[in-house]
Amino acid sequence: MAEPAIRRLLAGDDTSSFRCGDVEYDLFLQRYAGQNQFRLFVGTTYVALDGPRVVGYVTLAVGQIDREDIPRRAQADFPRYPLPVLRLARLAVDETFQGRGLGRRLAAYAFAVALQVRTAAGCIGVVVDALPDRVGFYADLGFVELELTSGRSPLRPRPVAMFLPLSSVEAALPSSTTWHGPDTAR
Repeated sequence: MAEPAIRRLLAGDDTSSFRCGDVEYDLFLQRYAGQNQFRLFVGTTYVALDGPRVVGYVTLAVGQIDREDIPRRAQADFPRYPLPVLRLARLAVDETFQGRGLGRRLAAYAFAVALQVRTAAGCIGVVVDALPDRVGFYADLGFVELELTSGRSPLRPRPVAMFLPLSSVEAALPSSTTWHGPDTAR
């Protein structure tokens, strides 16, 4: 079986059958991802496709982080004002594709986008507010937990803010010849 192709969400993509086991993540893809991307311009969603069927997605948005919120060992490298980051806002895999490495491929896709953003506009790393049961997944990718001084989420269970510096992103990208990186079509 071929690996699902990853590309930017298109307005005509059918997301109605996507089920990842978390209703909020299903509803986000089905109702809000397109609106956020095509009308509000507050995030871009990339989908993994098995034929025409969406079997995974990752939503990205630009953001910023205070220098004091990044790990201490990296603080000296940066100026004392808010720093640009790429926010990994959502990542989900359809139940029928879970356990096959698609989540890691979607994360790697996000990392490649972060490298493009670094070149195009500036970016020091990737930030995610991980659900407590997903912290291990992100830690395995090299993310570290942040000790935030502001911006705590009112959500319950409270997400865990995590950071992956771009210096680690390059090391985390797969070296496989099947890796094609993000699309560049607008």
